[in-house]
Amino acid sequence: MPKKVLVGMSGGVDSTVTAMLLKEDGYEVEGLYMKLHSSPGYHEIHEARAKKAADFVGVKLHVIDLQTIFDAKVFQPFVETYAKGKTPNPCALCNRSLKFGEMVKYADTIGADFIATGHYIKTDGEYFYEADDDTKDQSYFLFYVHKEILPRLLFPLGERKKSEIKELAASIHGLETFATQRESTEICFVETTYTDVLKEFVEVDKVGEVVDRDGNIVGEHKGYMHYTIGKRRGFSVRGAHDPHYVVSIDALNNRIVVGKKEDLACDNVVLENLNLYTDASSFDTTVKLRYRTKAVPCHVEIRDEKAYVTLKESVFGVAAGQAAVFYDGNKLLGGGWIEEN
Repeated sequence: MPKKVLVGMSGGVDSTVTAMLLKEDGYEVEGLYMKLHSSPGYHEIHEARAKKAADFVGVKLHVIDLQTIFDAKVFQPFVETYAKGKTPNPCALCNRSLKFGEMVKYADTIGADFIATGHYIKTDGEYFYEADDDTKDQSYFLFYVHKEILPRLLFPLGERKKSEIKELAASIHGLETFATQRESTEICFVETTYTDVLKEFVEVDKVGEVVDRDGNIVGEHKGYMHYTIGKRRGFSVRGAHDPHYVVSIDALNNRIVVGKKEDLACDNVVLENLNLYTDASSFDTTVKLRYRTKAVPCHVEIRDEKAYVTLKESVFGVAAGQAAVFYDGNKLLGGGWIEEN
């Protein structure tokens, strides 16, 4: 009896090829399209693409509406995090609660042994590992997935290059259009800018003071939610000859604090809401403090459900609210959320 696998299908090339490869490997494959955010017109287009993909591969497609859960678990925290002057990471929350949370629950209802997606990542059932294609690796966004479900996850694209997947799709009659589809954006519910999304729920354009690190008022900004740590444009600094950068955000007083580039240097961070795949409470490793940055050496101490991270080389522009993810080589050890630095 072949093992059953439920594949998350978005109608894109990665999930379509994932379903096809697993079927070729002898699995009993069924697809799942998840309605997540509620952007007008989005699901009409993408559900139709997912149905077309499932029909092409020859698998049954299930559709579930998760918009209410998505709003509570992903979207509202996204808005609230910006309102607190922090920088959110909605993809990591979505992966934990929906793509590898609600999807697992649904897999159980249809008797699926495994769950698969088109993510570029690898797992041995105990740990995640970076994908072979380092330009597409998505391990940073999956650090928050519950450890106990790792043995049930399959990632056929983890050992493949994105270019190979597109070439494969382009070479198969009937799949060519999937190879040339526009890639999805990093945050699925942000079509233009994140501030355009926020404007519907909070007051974004509220002019406030720019202050230096001593608290002196030196200029004006257009609303603190327009800024993230390290930004150097969009605000005024009177009499400044050198570039100034946002070094911290005072949401309560609608202020941004600016300084020179050296003021962005960070040597220590504290992490909350940890999700670790290792039981060690004191260890040396490397950490990524933002997606698309290199992992830097660090020492980690776990105390009172928080991680105290000492960086062995300074990192610039560390933002509270972002994910900090630990790596031992290409093995992901877990991580947490930056509370302060």
